[in-house]
Amino acid sequence: QVQLVESGGGLVQAGGSLKLSCAPSGRTFRNYPMGWFRQAPGKEREFVAAISWSGGVTYYADSVKGRFTISRDNAKNTLYLQMNSLKPEDTAVYYCAAGARAYSGVDYNSNNYDYWGQGTQVTVSS
Repeated sequence: QVQLVESGGGLVQAGGSLKLSCAPSGRTFRNYPMGWFRQAPGKEREFVAAISWSGGVTYYADSVKGRFTISRDNAKNTLYLQMNSLKPEDTAVYYCAAGARAYSGVDYNSNNYDYWGQGTQVTVSS
């Protein structure tokens, strides 16, 4: 069974930092684009960041650009999201996802992601 397992969430004060990790089990996603999405209470899931299969191309939502950094270590089969200068509006459950097609580019559309993690809670206090 293929699983994506997120970790690194928690409670942090505004202005603080957190680093999320996502480690697949059951298979490797080294050749697939991956992304981070988030869902706040009462809101729809939204795109946060995406990275190409090689790690050479990244794409961010305007709301996190300049504060968040997506990266991947294909040798470790792990995806990361470094979050700096956190704001209360960043509070949400964060999900990692793996794209549907190998060697495809970055994608902000959640419909193009086939595998999803269970999510990790990030809470930013003011």
